[in-house]
Amino acid sequence: MIKKLSLLLLAAGMVACSSSDEVDIEPMDLVDFEETVKLKELWSQDIGSGQDERYSRLTPTIDGDSIFAATAEGDVVRLARDSGKEQWAVDLDVTLSGGVGVGPNQVFVGGYSGHVYALSKDNGERLWQANVSSEVLSAPISNGEVVVVQSLDGRLYGFNAADGSPKWRYDNPVPVLTMRGNASPVLLGDTLYAGFASGKVVALRIDDGVQVWEQRVAIPQGKTELERVVDVDASPLMVGDILYLSSLNGRLMAVTRSNGRPLWAISSSSHNDISERNGLVFVSGSDDRLRAYRAGDGNEVWANETMLRRHLGAPQAFSSYVAVTDYEGYLHLLDREGNFVAREKVDGDGVRASMISDGETLYVYGNSGELIAYRAQ
Repeated sequence: MIKKLSLLLLAAGMVACSSSDEVDIEPMDLVDFEETVKLKELWSQDIGSGQDERYSRLTPTIDGDSIFAATAEGDVVRLARDSGKEQWAVDLDVTLSGGVGVGPNQVFVGGYSGHVYALSKDNGERLWQANVSSEVLSAPISNGEVVVVQSLDGRLYGFNAADGSPKWRYDNPVPVLTMRGNASPVLLGDTLYAGFASGKVVALRIDDGVQVWEQRVAIPQGKTELERVVDVDASPLMVGDILYLSSLNGRLMAVTRSNGRPLWAISSSSHNDISERNGLVFVSGSDDRLRAYRAGDGNEVWANETMLRRHLGAPQAFSSYVAVTDYEGYLHLLDREGNFVAREKVDGDGVRASMISDGETLYVYGNSGELIAYRAQ
């Protein structure tokens, strides 16, 4: 039986990714600094129950002038992006674990039981339901004709967007020990890109699931099973014709979107999504160091080492800044030189979902269910 390791346990025992002198040491205290930027709250909306105790990471999605969000208890909502005003809300009366994905006319969420639900984007009406072989912990994607769902057991499924009927399946072997999580596949044109617990990223044709190319981001190494975990749990980040890929106990690398050819690669370890803006790629590492790299060649520009053992979330760049959250629910804002410029307590229960942004506004979904929009002033 495949043994699954939760992110929570991995964060508590990140011995393999940290120096020995950090073992069993308390998280670093928050450093004092002079705030030079104001994080202005534009609006907040209580979505519902938020995340659950099984470490769900339900992440909102921006689609045009709307934001779609979901809770672990089955609530799915559509909000106005500029005001947070509710446009519709439905209760599916199921436990959700993956989402939210958005296609041209539909919204998609998945559950622990392997169920996938398609809803009308216009009014939230349930359109169809399909099943996969394991938990759905990431957001499905769709081009309007095919819906792609990734399951925890290393499989990708293609469904007919009209009725949920199966079209194809792609399998990738799962290691003995792996993290409890999946990267969300990304789609451009007729090609989708997905990462796996094997340390590989593949490009597939969305119409039939045929593999276009495969790239290994990490090779299992080390003496212990924990050291050999190489999950690609960061969603591929697409910037123009370049894909940025990140893995645990592996590498951060840039590859060409067309054929997966590496442009550069550096040693790195992270299970969080990565972010890019204005020529910098931001990574919150397994060692809880927030780093900025030059997007063109992978050279490190700066590293902030003042948040060690605070279990950082995924960074999100917006405006002229980069934001990151920690286990206590603090939102830290840094400038392009890696200096703190603002800090805000968002949610006492923490922030597990990746933050999202439209470029100028930052949207933060706290574990207790509050979705907040911020603007840096």
